[in-house]
Amino acid sequence: MSTPHAPAASSIAMTLSQKLENLPTNPGCYLYKDKEGTIIYVGKAVNLRNRVRSYFHKSADHSPKTKRLVAQIADMEWIVTDTELEALILECNLIKKHRPKYNIRLRDDKHYPYLQLTTSEPFPRLLITRRVKQGDGNKYFGPFTNSHAVYETSRMVYRLFPLVTCRKYWTNTENQKPCLYHHMGRCPEAPCANLADKGRYGQAVKDVELFLSGRQDKLIKDMERQMEAAAEDLQFERAAKLRDQINSLRTVAERQKVVNTTQGDQDVIAVVNDEAGACVQMFFIRGGKLIGQEHFLLEGGEDGLEEATSEFVKQYYQDASFVPSEILLPAHVEEMEIMESWLRQKKGAKVTIQAPKQGEKKRLIEMAATNARLALDQIKAQSAAEQDRADTALRQLSEALDMPDNLLTRIEAYDISNVQGRHAVGGMIVFERGKPKKAEYRRFKIENPSGDPNDFAMMYEVLTRRFSQMADGNPKFTPEPDLILIDGGKGQLNVAQDAMKQFGYDFPMIGLAKQFELVFVPGRDEPIELPRNSPALFLLQRVRDEVHRFAITYHRAVRGRAAQMSVLDEIPGIGPTRRRALLKFFGSVEKMRQASAADLAKAPGMNSKVAQELHDYLRASGATAGTPSKA
Repeated sequence: MSTPHAPAASSIAMTLSQKLENLPTNPGCYLYKDKEGTIIYVGKAVNLRNRVRSYFHKSADHSPKTKRLVAQIADMEWIVTDTELEALILECNLIKKHRPKYNIRLRDDKHYPYLQLTTSEPFPRLLITRRVKQGDGNKYFGPFTNSHAVYETSRMVYRLFPLVTCRKYWTNTENQKPCLYHHMGRCPEAPCANLADKGRYGQAVKDVELFLSGRQDKLIKDMERQMEAAAEDLQFERAAKLRDQINSLRTVAERQKVVNTTQGDQDVIAVVNDEAGACVQMFFIRGGKLIGQEHFLLEGGEDGLEEATSEFVKQYYQDASFVPSEILLPAHVEEMEIMESWLRQKKGAKVTIQAPKQGEKKRLIEMAATNARLALDQIKAQSAAEQDRADTALRQLSEALDMPDNLLTRIEAYDISNVQGRHAVGGMIVFERGKPKKAEYRRFKIENPSGDPNDFAMMYEVLTRRFSQMADGNPKFTPEPDLILIDGGKGQLNVAQDAMKQFGYDFPMIGLAKQFELVFVPGRDEPIELPRNSPALFLLQRVRDEVHRFAITYHRAVRGRAAQMSVLDEIPGIGPTRRRALLKFFGSVEKMRQASAADLAKAPGMNSKVAQELHDYLRASGATAGTPSKA
């Protein structure tokens, strides 16, 4: 794939109408921006000029959503590619990066858990992760929307297969004595004590891959052959273990429904939508058996079935760990052929996308659609119940604060995190109608040159900076809070009040003290003690805990980066450029410490002399970049 490039015309300061006149006819992607410069829509086109101009034709019969989009377009950019396939791949990457307001998006897709088999390691482990790193040599299974099912699957794998049970990296060198798990038979290989058989362990890893891929039938046949071979060699203990594994696997396989007589792999996709949004139901069929199902929510998919289907396929399979040979869709989409080419490139084999009109495949789509409708109805009912509980808590809170006419729609909360004044940070979070609005969370790195652990001064600085940005008209800080929650007692509340009032604002503000969960209100001598089972108190605690989590997470990141930088800064021959390259290449100082001098020399900008000096220094000092402790 050639590197996409923007034409020279788009880099010259031009009005929107001038850009429309200078659009190229090449394939590529276009990015619409609002008056604040925020990307609000990303699209692709075979012919950029024809596609982009179609948005601005007065006679165009646009949907209400597209009309709202066009009304907000203040600027645009475009990126030219060589082919439509390159444009499709680029569009997927841009949507994932910018998450534009008017694009259909997988809701919170980055949070879905995956199972990661660390096949890049000498003795792979099975981990749960929420990040897929392409090209890292590991194998991923998922994504899953049910976290409980992921943990249950992980526990089942460790019960059935002899993988390393701890979360440490081992190379089969003698680092320690075998742990209790080895003596219990839970980690029979024990690569930590140089007891592992590489071939036997590799076979277990292959079995895990088959199990997680839904290939239980093939796995059972392979294990039956191994059991018979073990029995013939008089290895009766091993044969008995294999027999028990086979029985457990058969129990799992019996739960899976046979849906057709073919032995191929299929993903069945159904989409249902209404005014509240869209829900996608997927059936995963492997070897003719339905091995699982998942449902996903789409943001902005309420308008059209075809568009929602197309966008889901692109976004789901962009990071999917497995692409089947056949994908069944509920409706024909314009990009079907180009998506087939893209998925064929990802899989390295033929992939067929169909929208069946009748027969067994159509029945599968209808069955998935029924499940999608039920899932959407359940989600809506659950969301309505949660919102009702949140509204009840907000009403009780406004009454307790003598603000019955204030709906408390927007609550802002602030907290400070530091260790004896070092690496001090502040966090601001926002709850709207009782729910977190993470897009409006803000972080503050506190300027504390004295290093004094003065929480009052730090809180004053954070609130000063917040309301200074509001006074300057920064759109990220202009929304007005209905209530401000300070994590702390009277002292923190008073300095926060002083910081706010110097800018002429007078928003309602309270403090929540941790020890006795007392609510402090300006102008009142005595704090308010809400009932322990009060929904209003539960809401305040949830907001307070969330801002504490947000602030301490940022603090740990700042402290961890500082620890990494300080170690490398002390090493002769390691300047800023090499330091950045080393951290990017290895990920942490701890991994550098474990690496050999030859491995260190492989990093960009390194040579054997500097690599040896770095290796000797890290080994001598025992420098590590461990996980920062709790603040």
